[in-house]
Amino acid sequence: MNRPLLFLDVDGPLNPYAAKPERRPDGYTTLRVPWIGGHEEDRGLSSRRRSLRVWLNPEHGRFLLRLGFELCWATTWMDDANRWIAPTLGLPELPFVDFGDVLLRERSDGVHWKTAPLVKYAGGRSFAWVDDEQSERDQVYVTAHHLGSALLHHVDPRVGLREDDFDTLTHFARNLDTLRTVG
Repeated sequence: MNRPLLFLDVDGPLNPYAAKPERRPDGYTTLRVPWIGGHEEDRGLSSRRRSLRVWLNPEHGRFLLRLGFELCWATTWMDDANRWIAPTLGLPELPFVDFGDVLLRERSDGVHWKTAPLVKYAGGRSFAWVDDEQSERDQVYVTAHHLGSALLHHVDPRVGLREDDFDTLTHFARNLDTLRTVG
């Protein structure tokens, strides 16, 4: 049986970008990501003109690897997360959801632009999605369009992932294991 997927957003859960800008959170290291290049019409990380300050807690990688999920990037960083984020966290190269033409495109129904691609990528497989931008509309969409179990877990972008977030993810994965054993 496949392990459940854990869709990981970077900015918010792993990089508490909304924390007080003058004080790096305890346990975090500062990473400066330079502008990579690209064309004016490009969207996403590669279109940045100056360096981006990213705060990462190297311990998070170890915690994530112990959760029992198959990790997958679900972020505007897409594959750039493997270059910049994974090494700092001690993570291997991870698969990523390629958002293609829907990247940052608002939907008229208020569902987050990531939601439908994540449901499609999961293909009925159980998943947890860690992000700072989900809403009730996303949960309604997932419930209506996804056959497997799903946890949409909101993380405060002022503090990033914390122990209670890891506990919630562990509990979700254990409940799935119990369902598989009983079913």
